Amino acid sequence: MVPLAGRVSGRQDAPLLALIVDGDADTRRMYAEFLALSDCLIEQSEDGRDALAKVFSRQPDIIITESHLPGINGFDLCAVLRQDTATRGIPIVMVTGKAFAHDVQRAETAGADAVLAKPCRPETLFAEIQRLVRLSAELRERSRAARERMHDQVTRSGTLINRSRTRRTMLSSAHARHDTTTPPIAPPALLCPECAQPLRYLHSHIGGVTAQNSEQWDYFECPCGCGTFQYRERTRKLRRVSN
Repeated sequence: MVPLAGRVSGRQDAPLLALIVDGDADTRRMYAEFLALSDCLIEQSEDGRDALAKVFSRQPDIIITESHLPGINGFDLCAVLRQDTATRGIPIVMVTGKAFAHDVQRAETAGADAVLAKPCRPETLFAEIQRLVRLSAELRERSRAARERMHDQVTRSGTLINRSRTRRTMLSSAHARHDTTTPPIAPPALLCPECAQPLRYLHSHIGGVTAQNSEQWDYFECPCGCGTFQYRERTRKLRRVSN
């Protein structure tokens, strides 16, 4: 079996980390044992709420999820991950026991990269993972080439070298910290860490030292009364600021 180490994550010396999300322990064990043969590291979750927490804490290279899960179903899990810039690029394979046309359409609309029907043989799942790994590697290479071209253009134009002290002072003076409901970066869709209900967006605060080094804090409240929460765009961390 062809190893998949480091192909998605970009960590050349690290094995690929796969998160398997399924309420059935036997199914998780079957997929985990098969993928382990390709030198994958395996993380498992039996419900959507735990899976969401593990995605943000472990940053897996690929996610294999059942569509119908306790806590948060696979469709909602996929949709939440696709709305956050920190997780929207992770390939997702959705496996469903109800592979009707509307279920497949629902999974694709939520953002699944591939939809497979149960019972799904491990060999079929592995082949789909290989395809997504290759696709992810190609996209990453195109992104690297684009960044190099942009760097060459900036270097040739001398923009970074010839930036004047006066210009930096003007930018610093022009930077105004303020609250807004239309921030530069769209606030992500987040779930309450206490009750797993979708948080309600309130407003954002734009701060930082200069306009070039601004920061954004988004504020949310839980509709169930768990409190007010602050999300910092730079660190991708959510914390409660009031009860």
